[in-house]
Amino acid sequence: MSFSLPRFPTVPLTLREYWANHRINDSLRVLIALMGVALYASYAGRTDIVTPLVLGVIASALAEVDDHFWGRVRALGVTLVCFTVAAFSVELLYDTPWLFALGLTVSSFGFIMLGAIGERYGTIAFASLLLAVYTMLGMEQGSDMWLQPMMLLSGAVWYGLLSLIWIVIWPHRPVQHRLAAVFRQTATYMETKSNLFHPVTELVPQPTRIAAANRNAQVVAALNQAKASLLARARRGRLTKRHQALLQTYFIAQDIHERVSSSHYRYQDLAAQFFHSDILFRFEALLNAQASACRDVAQALSIGARYQHPKAGQQALLAIQQSMQYLLAEQTQDASRMALLHQLDFLYKNLETVEEQLASLSDLAANDGTQESELADPDARSLGEMVYRIRRQMTVKSLRFRHAVRLSLSLLAGYGVIQGLSLEHGFWILMTIQFVCQTNYSATRNKLKERILGTVGGLLLGVPALYLFPDPSSQLALMVITGVLFFAFRTVQYTLATLFITLLVLMCFSQFGQGFAVILPRLGDTVIGCLIAVAAVRYVLPDWQAHRLRGIMTEALQANRDYLAHVIAQYRVGKRDNLAYRIARRHAHNADAELTTAISNMLVEPGRYRTNIEETFRFLCLNNAMLSYISALGAHRRRMDDEVNHQKMAQLHRDIHQSLNTLTERLRRELPTEQPTQVASTGDKTLSGDLADTHPDVVYHDTPEPNVAAHDRVDNTPLSMVLQQLTLIQRMIPELNMLTATLRQQALKQSRT
Repeated sequence: MSFSLPRFPTVPLTLREYWANHRINDSLRVLIALMGVALYASYAGRTDIVTPLVLGVIASALAEVDDHFWGRVRALGVTLVCFTVAAFSVELLYDTPWLFALGLTVSSFGFIMLGAIGERYGTIAFASLLLAVYTMLGMEQGSDMWLQPMMLLSGAVWYGLLSLIWIVIWPHRPVQHRLAAVFRQTATYMETKSNLFHPVTELVPQPTRIAAANRNAQVVAALNQAKASLLARARRGRLTKRHQALLQTYFIAQDIHERVSSSHYRYQDLAAQFFHSDILFRFEALLNAQASACRDVAQALSIGARYQHPKAGQQALLAIQQSMQYLLAEQTQDASRMALLHQLDFLYKNLETVEEQLASLSDLAANDGTQESELADPDARSLGEMVYRIRRQMTVKSLRFRHAVRLSLSLLAGYGVIQGLSLEHGFWILMTIQFVCQTNYSATRNKLKERILGTVGGLLLGVPALYLFPDPSSQLALMVITGVLFFAFRTVQYTLATLFITLLVLMCFSQFGQGFAVILPRLGDTVIGCLIAVAAVRYVLPDWQAHRLRGIMTEALQANRDYLAHVIAQYRVGKRDNLAYRIARRHAHNADAELTTAISNMLVEPGRYRTNIEETFRFLCLNNAMLSYISALGAHRRRMDDEVNHQKMAQLHRDIHQSLNTLTERLRRELPTEQPTQVASTGDKTLSGDLADTHPDVVYHDTPEPNVAAHDRVDNTPLSMVLQQLTLIQRMIPELNMLTATLRQQALKQSRT
């Protein structure tokens, strides 16, 4: 299938590769917009309008959302309305400090709460607040009431129109870029998991498990972004053939992700059992070959080329097959080794299907689309639903509400400092607060360091730049260059982005003859803004991750429970990738990713707010392992007609379901937690004569290994795999109970202190 992107087939491959880089592509659009502003200002001889036009372009670019053409038209309309309100509110209230302070607080709170409607509204709200600060710049320069807002809005309109032209010429580029990101992240995830197949003595899989959990969170984020981009173009049932192919590619990526995230075995047992064999090396080589194929898919999506599936994966599969046949033919085969070979056989079948899925991308146009073409739409569609979403977030338990309160009070405090110290260029305090004050302490601390380093670097470079480029024309050219570089680095290296935006601001003030005069105020105001932002995040309705962890753990267990229920149901009705199943699967991965992020954020918070670090990491490993075992069940799901087998499977699943329900209730309500030795192990009793001696990829301190005779071991039938995976999950329950008890005791201690 060809993922044609630009409409110029004769463009050399190297140029198409540069074009495919979304940072270069987006920066080119900003470059055209800023060059248009520079040329117009030079032609009109109006240096006084350069700064507001440039700032209008920057604000509009920051407010840009991914959508189809008419969706972008509507978004541009909403953006311009919000910009108009922000700009003229500043103009009207600026000379009345107490009214301005009230308006700043109320509007900032309201803009942040708009994000409850959807991500696009949050993006527009952020840009609107920024434009209000930009308007303050014109107020200090003494421009009239109409000129400054009109120039800001003109810059915003100019960039908005350019963005609409861009989407008309290249309508599929954003979707292809996000799908390419999915396959790149999947490739990295595969490479991380391949490390588990490197046989070493006394393998300790937990560090790789944690690294894989972090990589999985990145894949989940990429999948969510790709779904949002597809959803914006799949509304009202209007899906062209081109969209159908992209949607099918997305579904294939989802299926590959489920299969790659699955686990069938205990990695340290495999390493010990097959240390003198090459079988694990061959699985490692297969995963790396498939990771390379995923990168090739991403490249084809990006540059608009036809994907050609390489033969390395098929060769790796053949090598594994030959190696397994050799191992099965050995005369000295014991029962435990045979059981592990059967587990490797399920892994082989799983990765064989991944190879087929990747190969199918070579000729996707031969299909008429997927049977399932429905995506879950999370956006609000009516005014009533929008209002409901905002009202639902109007509670102190809401992270968005808490952030809105913190940011609005921070801006109020910043404005109080400006008025109290009569700072001439104090609007930089407000701008710094807006960029640095994030939703949690970890992100705020990172932004603080990057903001200060970038500002200092920009000012150090700005001094010689003002000497080297004293005339307005050269400074205008430098404004264009630094504006483009700001957008090129703002999402990947914020320190550099801050450096370039600082240079741009210096060039802006130099147009008014104040370039050198603002260097020290810029530095001082940045430090003040950073201190206010950090103080707000730490002391105003703080969101310490340790206080949220039990809630996030509860959601993760509930999501795994629901995902497992959907998987087990399909062993009776047959494999169906319907919307309900995909929602349950994505919810489970989202919850696991959120848990991973919360624990990572907790590690950079002040020491007194960190709690049970070892236990939380252990819980993360267990939850990720449980999700992997459920994913393995999902990867192999198919209809099983034997009623006796269904009864065995249903009984074990009911026990697990009830255990997970009990765990979530204890985490949520702080019910007394039983000791692990008191937890029933119905599944072990039920399967003592039916299942091999399998156990999860974790060490349990209170669960002895059952002594299962060789003649009781099972072969590699679908039922044995299902019962094996369910037993792996069930044997996690005792340690999860123990961790729940520890976390509850720590929570009680914190509440008393």
